[in-house]
Amino acid sequence: MGKVHGKSEERYTTLHPILRPAPLLCLAHQLRVFHKHIARLEKQIDSLFQTHAEAYLFRDLPGAGAALKPRLLVAFGQDRTLYPDPASFQKVSGIAPVIQKSGRQSWTHWRWRASRFLRQSLVEWAGQTVVYSTWAAAYYKTMKAKGKRHQVILRALAFKWIRILWKCWQTRTPYDEARYVKQLALRKSPLALKLNP
Repeated sequence: MGKVHGKSEERYTTLHPILRPAPLLCLAHQLRVFHKHIARLEKQIDSLFQTHAEAYLFRDLPGAGAALKPRLLVAFGQDRTLYPDPASFQKVSGIAPVIQKSGRQSWTHWRWRASRFLRQSLVEWAGQTVVYSTWAAAYYKTMKAKGKRHQVILRALAFKWIRILWKCWQTRTPYDEARYVKQLALRKSPLALKLNP
């Protein structure tokens, strides 16, 4: 008979099923309590978002539902001096990768000193825009055809969206999909060709 953490298997298997339910029951009780508070907090968040002076900038973003709209508004805030250019927000959010070089070698990695929640929010939103934005869907398909992985594409898409949203935020102008697609065509973006077959 083998040993498990210094005890015989027989003794371990005898005691383990008795001990296991206690923490699970405790966690189940905590989840029930948290569930009540979560519903109340979600209502408060929605109410605060609806009455916020700059909610109009985030209310109609493609793919931004009830959970993501307030998260995006809070991410940007109201102090325009905090992010003087899109790159500053891309770095703070963790979406901009870090490129390190040594001699002739270079490698790219995550930006570790960044909010994981903020990065996750932006990547989640980018994923939703693939469903609701024509140019985002075209970008995703193009990158997928090049063999890029799903998460890599979403991070790159979030990188692009930050530039767009930053401009809307700085100029206090709501995002307009038709206007952006028109700008892609005027700039002769390769992406514009994917939108007009």
